Amino acid sequence: MNKFIPIFQRWLRLWLGCLAIIPTAHAEIIVSDDAGRMLTLASPARRIVSLAPNVTELLYAAGAGNFVMGAVAYSDYPEAAKSIPRVGSGAGLDIEAIVALHPDLVIAWQSGNPSWQVERLTALGMPVFQTDPRHLNDVADLLERLGKLAGTEALAGKTAEDFRRQLAGLRARYSGRPVVPVFYQILDSSLLTVSRRHLINDVIQLCGGRNVYADAPGLTPRVDVESMVQRNPEVILASGYEPLWPEWRDRWRTWPMIIAVARDNLFLIPPDLIHRHSPRILEGAERVCAVLEQARAKRKVSGSR
Repeated sequence: MNKFIPIFQRWLRLWLGCLAIIPTAHAEIIVSDDAGRMLTLASPARRIVSLAPNVTELLYAAGAGNFVMGAVAYSDYPEAAKSIPRVGSGAGLDIEAIVALHPDLVIAWQSGNPSWQVERLTALGMPVFQTDPRHLNDVADLLERLGKLAGTEALAGKTAEDFRRQLAGLRARYSGRPVVPVFYQILDSSLLTVSRRHLINDVIQLCGGRNVYADAPGLTPRVDVESMVQRNPEVILASGYEPLWPEWRDRWRTWPMIIAVARDNLFLIPPDLIHRHSPRILEGAERVCAVLEQARAKRKVSGSR
């Protein structure tokens, strides 16, 4: 009987070796989105649809770019994103096009996508994950959650770590600088700005600025020039459609009683670097910090704030 023991041992080792190369089943993936909903996937997502340009950037940064099967208009960064089939725009989503892609995950932008269309996708049985970062730290956290959903945790974690390190560097550099009152204009004739609920408010604070409309209601409140004169910001920042910049700047120059206008502290920030809540927002933050430093330098010339 002992002569069968070596044979049995060889077969046992062979059997165990085979088990080692058989892929193990993935455990369920459970992640909370920015709407407070728990999303469960049976396995990492491999057919993802992105419903906002900033979401597309986040997915690529999290290492999941190769799994994005559809994206909305203006999803143009990185370069590879330009070739992704389109499934709508800021004006609305193409539900039929999304359904035709058979996604196993849809990433929405809570503040930017029509809520009824997002709910429609959920009603059709699609797993929908909603994003809506309100603070700079949320961007790094979101990268990690997207990495978990796509099974790209290692790369997403590294990108998130790099983001946090760069953010800490900017905070250390500018946190002690003299405060600068700032008005941020979403480039529009109706004077839309941001409140303290918006991520851009976080950027202004990071650079040692004070958003003069932080206390306004809503996320992007509409204001008027009369209240601007009363709040008298030292810097006016704008972003949006760049060809309109000269017209915007000339309109403000008709209000020289505002300190920002009197000192020519009128600055344009590239929209893709600040309106898209992706890792590139730190590039936008660096530009905001730089122009606030210019405004501080002008104080020395004027001899006042």
